Amino acid sequence: MAFLGPLGTFTEEALLTQGDYAAATLEPCPSIADVLEAVRSSRADVGFAPIENAIDGVVRDTLDALIFDVDLLIQREVVLDVHLHLMAPPGTELAGVRRVVSYPVALAQCRRFVADRLPGAELVAATSTADAARQVGRDAVPGTAALAPRLAADLYGLRVLAEDVEDFSGNQTRFVAVARTGVPDPTGHDRTSIVCFQDADRPGSLHGILGQFSARNINLTRLESRPTKQGLGEYCFAIDLAGHLADEVVADCLRDLRAELADVKFLGSYPAAGRLASQRRREADDAWRRADAWLAGLRAQLGGAGTR
Repeated sequence: MAFLGPLGTFTEEALLTQGDYAAATLEPCPSIADVLEAVRSSRADVGFAPIENAIDGVVRDTLDALIFDVDLLIQREVVLDVHLHLMAPPGTELAGVRRVVSYPVALAQCRRFVADRLPGAELVAATSTADAARQVGRDAVPGTAALAPRLAADLYGLRVLAEDVEDFSGNQTRFVAVARTGVPDPTGHDRTSIVCFQDADRPGSLHGILGQFSARNINLTRLESRPTKQGLGEYCFAIDLAGHLADEVVADCLRDLRAELADVKFLGSYPAAGRLASQRRREADDAWRRADAWLAGLRAQLGGAGTR
């Protein structure tokens, strides 16, 4: 399995929450493009990468590659609570930190902590939070600390000086696992991802697309416009919707969209993640069984003559 490395990233942390994935042979890759290429070229069966963050929004490298560069299908999504920790070589004290190394997004997400607790500290960019921890552990420069996941502290011999230093406690990142083929069976609590390409940018085109979902009472969980790279002002729409390809109402919607638009790219139908995912699947199963019993009762009356 290919994932965004190096070892100790949030991507690896999220991957390790999945028992079947954690047991696989793991291949850290230096970039998201390398993760997806490893799967496309059959060097890896599955790739794992971030696609959305609660604070910073969509991860463009992942989404754009899935839209334009590779034909891969999402197999599952994993949502991870993101907690950043300040860590340094043993013997370093918080009051002695004069330099903080991390990924630029992580530095931005801990701006308030750095300003309040480490005023005047130099901020240094790294290629990832895990790489920041690796550098700090390797070089052991006095007064230098990293902002990184707890997993990185364990890997690179660092001591956590301050926990959960991110400015927003509700920060989460959504990751996706992708493969060359295959659509997981419906669970009753699923998500489908597609990309809609217009024939032309004309008034009401987005309204027409959205109307297909509204008419069928299909809930959209994300709508993202992305440049098509064909010209200024030309956009496609990446859409996540509640439901599965196996659901008749979803299939009917996709059929109409495909007939009306220049193209629709299917990115996958897969189990939806979230704290209440298992409960919602159980509720969906119970509701389906009740509906099936109700329908069976109606069909039992077929061929019977009415009374007057």
